Amino acid sequence: MTSDRPRRPAAAPEATDDRRRRPGRASRTYAAVRADTVRALPPADRHLVRRFSWGLTPALAEEVRRAGGGRAWFERQLRPADLPDPAGADIDGWYPSTLRSPRAIWDRHHSEQEYIWDVVADLSRRTVARRIHGRRQVHELMVDFWSNLLHVTLGHEEAQFWRMDYDRVIRANALGSFETLLQRTITHPAMGLYLDNAFSSKWAPNENLGRELLELHTVGVDAGYTEDDVKASARMLTGYRVDLWDDFAHAYEPEWHDTDPVKVMSFKHRNDRADGRAATLAYLSYLAHHPATARRLAHRLCVRFVSDTPSASIVNAVAKAYSTGRTAIVPTLRALVSHPDFDAAPMSKVRMPTEDYVATVRALGIRLQRPGRDDAFANAMYWQYSQAGQPPYEWPAPNGYPEVGAAWSSAGRVLTSVYVHRDLAARWWPTERATFPTERSMLPPMPATLLQVIDQLGLRLLGERPRQGIAEGVATVVGLPLSRRLTADEVVDSWTFTRIVASLLDSPLHLHR
Repeated sequence: MTSDRPRRPAAAPEATDDRRRRPGRASRTYAAVRADTVRALPPADRHLVRRFSWGLTPALAEEVRRAGGGRAWFERQLRPADLPDPAGADIDGWYPSTLRSPRAIWDRHHSEQEYIWDVVADLSRRTVARRIHGRRQVHELMVDFWSNLLHVTLGHEEAQFWRMDYDRVIRANALGSFETLLQRTITHPAMGLYLDNAFSSKWAPNENLGRELLELHTVGVDAGYTEDDVKASARMLTGYRVDLWDDFAHAYEPEWHDTDPVKVMSFKHRNDRADGRAATLAYLSYLAHHPATARRLAHRLCVRFVSDTPSASIVNAVAKAYSTGRTAIVPTLRALVSHPDFDAAPMSKVRMPTEDYVATVRALGIRLQRPGRDDAFANAMYWQYSQAGQPPYEWPAPNGYPEVGAAWSSAGRVLTSVYVHRDLAARWWPTERATFPTERSMLPPMPATLLQVIDQLGLRLLGERPRQGIAEGVATVVGLPLSRRLTADEVVDSWTFTRIVASLLDSPLHLHR
């Protein structure tokens, strides 16, 4: 092997004048859900599912109806172990190296059998593929949320060998308790390597993790901790080590642990044992239960799932549920969706770039297949969704990706999304080892007016019929009046179909959730 970076397939076809170029044809197509069976969910259910899934589809809408409505579906989603997810399990098997132990990954890299940068790129692909096809949609969202809060950059020079195992830990605890999640992530080798705690000792304590634990992961800067608290926090975390010279194995080494008494804010501990792990876990438990942590986590959850500027009312209600539930995540989420502010905020959140990408693939009904080659959709998509600037887990700083709309509303981001929508709607690239629904299967009974075609495609792609203003905008792009009656051949065998689909994906109904 000679590559020093993830393998990149051939580039997407270069765009040309769309009046001359016909859309490329995907290698395989399949019959989609019958157009005449696609139905919109009630607005409240539609809003809930848009916020707590990676994109509403006709199949997901039908699953919600079978469950008895949005809240019943949500309750089932909060118990992911009870939801069979064969697609997610199958996707894990597409990328076997992401499931190997850190030692095995290190050995394969060291022997030049498979380089680490290819493995971490596959973790990104596996993550996005799971979001596209996995049934446990709420779980996948919470994995993303906690990975962003407790961020370890994918591909960090030392931490990357442990990054796949770190993902496993977050997945196992994403709907459990924050106390357990915090204890297992902060003491994890990936976090220790990323924020230098793996090199911290009683002789030379490193403050990076001790500081970020307070500032980013728990109480926040408004909690009033001091520099002395940061230093004590760092001393409390000493002892967790990782071997960087041989095999990246991790161990707790008592001789490295600082055994002086510790005081951080109101937390006090004698910390007089060489093995300080029990004291460390007690400290992390204290931080997880701290009222400032409850408020900060509640605010972050509300920003992600409700509004960029959540009210004090909903933040307080979510924080109370978190504290009453002793950091349990499920009742915290229930409190969030039960608050009146949640129902009052439909379509008010801008989709972040990767959210947009996943929702686009889901909306178009594209089915990924086991990749097996570099230009396969499930592999090539890494380069496509990375263009927008938000590939999973790759934010370079410890604070994780911003989750407010202003961070993702630049002209450059919008143009990138427009290009991606066009490439996928036109079935240009990527297309290998993926199946697409036939265009005709997505149309209403034909012939039909342009408005009827737009309504049907909107219902299928966006979960609802577009408003009049959006329909008129699409008609302008197509260059036909809404009353124009069309045959299936006229829609499919021209640029009309692609222009309608791409325009709907460019609309606020898709770029917001």
